[in-house]
Amino acid sequence: MANNSNLGAAKAAKNDEFYTQYADIQKEVNAYLEYNPDTFRDKTVLLPCDDPEWSNFTRFFAQNFEKLGLKRLISTSYAVESKKYKDYEPTLFETESPWFDADKTRIKGKIFELTRDINQNGRIDIDDLEWHYLEGDGDFRSLEVCKLRDESDIIVTNPPFSLFREFLAWIMEGGKAFLIIGNMNAITYKEVFPLIKENRIWSGVGFNLSMVYKAAYSNYLEANQKFVRSKGYNPDDNYIKVPGVCWYTNLDHGRRHEPLRLMTMKDNLRFSKHREIREMGYIRYANYDAIDVPFIDSIPSDYDGIMGVPKTFPGSYCPEQFEIVGCAEGDSGKELGLKPFPRELKALNKSLRDGQLYYMLDGKPEKPYARILIRKKQQQ
Repeated sequence: MANNSNLGAAKAAKNDEFYTQYADIQKEVNAYLEYNPDTFRDKTVLLPCDDPEWSNFTRFFAQNFEKLGLKRLISTSYAVESKKYKDYEPTLFETESPWFDADKTRIKGKIFELTRDINQNGRIDIDDLEWHYLEGDGDFRSLEVCKLRDESDIIVTNPPFSLFREFLAWIMEGGKAFLIIGNMNAITYKEVFPLIKENRIWSGVGFNLSMVYKAAYSNYLEANQKFVRSKGYNPDDNYIKVPGVCWYTNLDHGRRHEPLRLMTMKDNLRFSKHREIREMGYIRYANYDAIDVPFIDSIPSDYDGIMGVPKTFPGSYCPEQFEIVGCAEGDSGKELGLKPFPRELKALNKSLRDGQLYYMLDGKPEKPYARILIRKKQQQ
């Protein structure tokens, strides 16, 4: 197998400085515009945790400034010395500017703003960006970036996955609308799941995707190279595949209100495409009053009790159709009232953990993968 040490080293250093592709941003934003053409109109959009010279977020929103009807676009970046990977070559855009300072570039963050037609060519676009150095290194937690947050209406970015919890808390503290990218595993974070359950945030249109990113390192694994090439990118240019990627937001979109088309329990038992459902039916948990539904498309439309479904469910969640009861993982599961497993069962399945669901199958305890508990919304 080809050497993949760069990828491992980057993960060990918590380097997740990935650059989102323009087409992925465009596809996601268009879904909100289809639902509400005025989503961004007269709004100030902030793009923190960005690299404006390289970022497709800045490029997309600058190029579509007038189409979106923006009032103001702000993009900020970290200083070079604040990053894990410090190999950096300033762009001509920066070096040819009268503001350029080689020393400041290493230790100061930068802010790019777009509000007006500077070059007087009759349109406001990326050529009208103005920039200067920040007082600090551009960390989103700094007072000056917090001030920008408070001045904005919508925050859009791809924050470092390792800082996702803290970044989301920073957004919620400011009470802002947002559209950000994170890992699918964030759904079950104790800082995130309650917000999903309370319907304060939800999944975007793009959910559980394998996306191509521009990275600070190469991934020479054959599967990565094949996937990247299938999307039209050259892996030799440090394009990599990142699986399990989701958009998270509190902006409304049409897919969120599309109910799942489901069969009754009787029809699932007869016609489900999943052999497990046809042969084994719906197994009841041993430590909680609910049934296990291992596939989202096998959720029975006529079952009124609680169901444990895959943690990918938020990507299909319609709040008018279902309510989320809780997350059956660790402390969250214990708070829901999941009964502890009898200790003698540990010898039969060493993976058993209190706070997680299990059921008995052929006399042995089996633990399903992470489950979210849901219930059909009762008609008013």
